[in-house]
Amino acid sequence: MTVHELSRTEARRIAVRAQLLDSSRPAALLDVVRHLTLLQLDPTAAVAPNVDLVAWSRLGSSYRPADLTTALEKRELIEFKALIRPAEDMALYRGQMAEWPGAGTLTGWQEHRRDWVRANEACRLDILERLGASGPLPSRELPDTCAVPWTSTGWTNDRNVTQLLEFMALRGEVAIAGRSGRERLWDLAERVYPDDPVVPVGEALRIRNERRLRSLGIARARTQELPVEPADVGDAGEPAVVEGVKGTWRVDPSQLGLPFEGRAALLSPFDRLVHDRRRAVELFEFDYQLEMYKPAAKRRWGYFALPILYGDRLVGKLDARADRKAGVLRVEEIHEDVPFTAVMTEEIGREIDDLAWWLGLEVLRTR
Repeated sequence: MTVHELSRTEARRIAVRAQLLDSSRPAALLDVVRHLTLLQLDPTAAVAPNVDLVAWSRLGSSYRPADLTTALEKRELIEFKALIRPAEDMALYRGQMAEWPGAGTLTGWQEHRRDWVRANEACRLDILERLGASGPLPSRELPDTCAVPWTSTGWTNDRNVTQLLEFMALRGEVAIAGRSGRERLWDLAERVYPDDPVVPVGEALRIRNERRLRSLGIARARTQELPVEPADVGDAGEPAVVEGVKGTWRVDPSQLGLPFEGRAALLSPFDRLVHDRRRAVELFEFDYQLEMYKPAAKRRWGYFALPILYGDRLVGKLDARADRKAGVLRVEEIHEDVPFTAVMTEEIGREIDDLAWWLGLEVLRTR
């Protein structure tokens, strides 16, 4: 098979277009999620929740968070492992659920989880019975009859029902049926997921890799392991090399040779264009870290700095916060990785104004 030779510019444009961040905006939320394959849930809302920022970055101010709420209520979208996915995609995961905690030889941590669930079989059956009779229910209304407590050095320590529900979700027994505020509501998976034929595990993995590559445009076949959702794509697509970057890539051939017209965009720190920090450096030469866990004095760009996309380049970071009590979007600083031209400044400024308008706030530049 021919190995495609790409310049960095070509590779970046493929990535930007695949993430629906070029000048041709998509029309509807479901179109966005089906193409991106997921929206990542995160409770941080220094500007807006990640799911809403990602949707706004693609759709613009026509997007309303109520659209997402409606799609979840109608079960067009499903929450699974802190990710929102198209409901029809659950058929690509249910085969793997049936193999939980994994196929073949298990690791030590897989055996530990399996044994803990087995030790609490009575509690698992209690939960299924309660949900079957009265679901959807929050975890606090489910019985904790666990014979063996869950032990952890983290926040899950002794949270028996919560941890058991997580494993039962991975087993395909229960699912998140909705939320009451921030509280998840659990129900039997058979009442939440579409009754579509289960895709065999091997085929499902292949399809998921192909869909992930279609959403990323260009990716590594293998890369560092990321929590919840991989950033690599296996054998999907076709091989490629990028000028000035070591190693080989996989590229979506449908993206090759297409025209490109960019725009300005403000991105969530969790946006899939920048989520793989190594890829962001290799393709975009963009250095970025989420600094909200750093002491204020050690932050370079701000508590929740938004990466700034302009055309096919990531050109800076916006240090801003939504002060809803004061009714303003506080713009602390715009960090320019490259000097902004007058045109760039104007277009990025319009995007900041649009973000504030969408949030129902006024822009307040503090310096």
